[in-house]
Amino acid sequence: MRLTTARALVAWLVAQRSETLDGIEVPLFPAVFAIFGHGNVLGLGTALHEHRDTLPVWRGHTEQGMALAAVGLAKAAQRRQVGVATSSIGPGALNMVTAAGVAHANRLPLLLLPGDAFVSRAPDPVLQQVEHFGDPIGTVNDAFRPVSRYFDRITRPEQLIATLPQVARVLTDPAATGPVTLALPQDVQVQEYDFPDALFAPVVHRVPRARPDLGELAAAAAALRAGERPLLILGGGVRYSGAGAQALEFARQHGIPVTETTAGRTLTPHDHPLYAGPLGITGSASANALAAAADVVLAVGTRLQDFTTASWTLFDPGVRLVHINNARFDAVKHGALAVVGDAGATLAELGPELGGWRAAPDWTARAAVARGEWDAHIDKLRARTPGAPSYAQIVGMVNDLSGPRDYVMTASGGLPGELVGGWRATGGEPAMDVEYGFSCMGYELAGAWGAAMVVGDESGGPTRGLVTTLLGDGSYLMLNSELFSAAFAGHPFVAVVCDNDGYAVIARLQEGQGAPAFNNFYADCRTEHSHPPRVDFAAHARALGCAVFTAEESGGFRTAYAQARAAAVTERRPAVVVVRTQPSTWTEAGAWWEVGVPRELSGHAAYAAAKPGQLRYARPAP
Repeated sequence: MRLTTARALVAWLVAQRSETLDGIEVPLFPAVFAIFGHGNVLGLGTALHEHRDTLPVWRGHTEQGMALAAVGLAKAAQRRQVGVATSSIGPGALNMVTAAGVAHANRLPLLLLPGDAFVSRAPDPVLQQVEHFGDPIGTVNDAFRPVSRYFDRITRPEQLIATLPQVARVLTDPAATGPVTLALPQDVQVQEYDFPDALFAPVVHRVPRARPDLGELAAAAAALRAGERPLLILGGGVRYSGAGAQALEFARQHGIPVTETTAGRTLTPHDHPLYAGPLGITGSASANALAAAADVVLAVGTRLQDFTTASWTLFDPGVRLVHINNARFDAVKHGALAVVGDAGATLAELGPELGGWRAAPDWTARAAVARGEWDAHIDKLRARTPGAPSYAQIVGMVNDLSGPRDYVMTASGGLPGELVGGWRATGGEPAMDVEYGFSCMGYELAGAWGAAMVVGDESGGPTRGLVTTLLGDGSYLMLNSELFSAAFAGHPFVAVVCDNDGYAVIARLQEGQGAPAFNNFYADCRTEHSHPPRVDFAAHARALGCAVFTAEESGGFRTAYAQARAAAVTERRPAVVVVRTQPSTWTEAGAWWEVGVPRELSGHAAYAAAKPGQLRYARPAP
């Protein structure tokens, strides 16, 4: 089949299929996000136009934003589908590097197709080309290498035959998944080659479920049986395995209290008797207390990031750590007893190894007691007060008005702590995306656009639920262009913009450690104006094609949010709620976070006291 490089690539994309956790066959690549320039409009753009009915192309308005939308799509699809983003060369390509970092940090699949400079070098230097004096083949696309799981620059058409199987491998491998970058030189995109027909035959990619090594499994069972106070931590790997219900049944059979990481949130119904709450700095005091008392921890499908482990100060120095993970890289961290395998497959085999072993009843019962105390604390934070609402009150009202199949998101600032620590899940499908691996300001709006494509059906009406994304005024100003992209495309979601006059959570960190207030709240920023301007977020969002609602206090927010939910669905566009919020009221889980604190600041004493308590290496298993 004689095709150009670009046509061959697009034909291959169309032929790739995937299977959802429910066993339904779907396109592996359901959407392409594109901004065309001279580096991709004629080669790749023409090829995409020819397949526009089978491979939808959505126009973005910032390359970073549209690539973040592709990341949000993959997360909402439980990594069973992959968004594609393409740009021209130069600034358009570099704008996607941040999105690659988000996907890389969060272990999410993403396919990036940036245009590239001419391989022939005949017209060099072309528009937007950066020349490297000592490296004639280097281009700005080499900046993708540190944030790509797989990188290739296609310099001849036939190279696709060798590289495309590797692209599919990385994007569908639960242990190695992440961003893939194929740099496409402008001249190579239109070069022709006689490709084998078999390259374009439909292929269904079924995510492999690796079974554990029997020796590792037996060692894990021995370590658990030797403990008296076990704790089960559910991470994102449980979500992507579709093993949430299975993990809870494992916990029930053995009487093990359960907690969740940020990526594992909403796997456990809030009222489950074994649920101790979410873990870590942005988690709950209840789960953190059980983590401190546990003598053996079974972590399943998690990177054990600093916000999950409170910079590794949550656990007792004598704790034994057993880690089930698809990636051995994660499984061996901090001296854990590694069990490499799929979360569901491994738990299914670990249960029989444990037989009738159960934790002591008094330890099992501690989960519900501790969580009840945390619930009472959250209830107080949620209680209505006069004036502008707090983040906890906002989250509480969104929680109350959301259904079990709705989907809630955030990424940066103070809202991850409020959403992770305060949300009460009703169970069912994973219903939360807190991008706290890279914590990218601006992901909230762009990622919601991509998530809405998965959560809603093709007509724009939600069939699984409605996406709500929560963000601060700082994130809104960082990246808001994809609000118009979603409004234009007809993808509905609700965005709650909490305006507290600045970067409040960083001001909290700054001032809480004894540093002077500086350059975070607008009141502490340099200006030549005696009365500096303010942003009219409502007017701005309205100008971007959104339905807009405003609120100044708690009762008004509840009404505005309910109206926004209805408007998003009926009008098939984003609905934005702008609300003034308190700048200094937070949900605190009482955990430590290691940041560099200068000796002269008052916070250095707490740093010096906490630092020796870090768990550097777990106690060996028996």
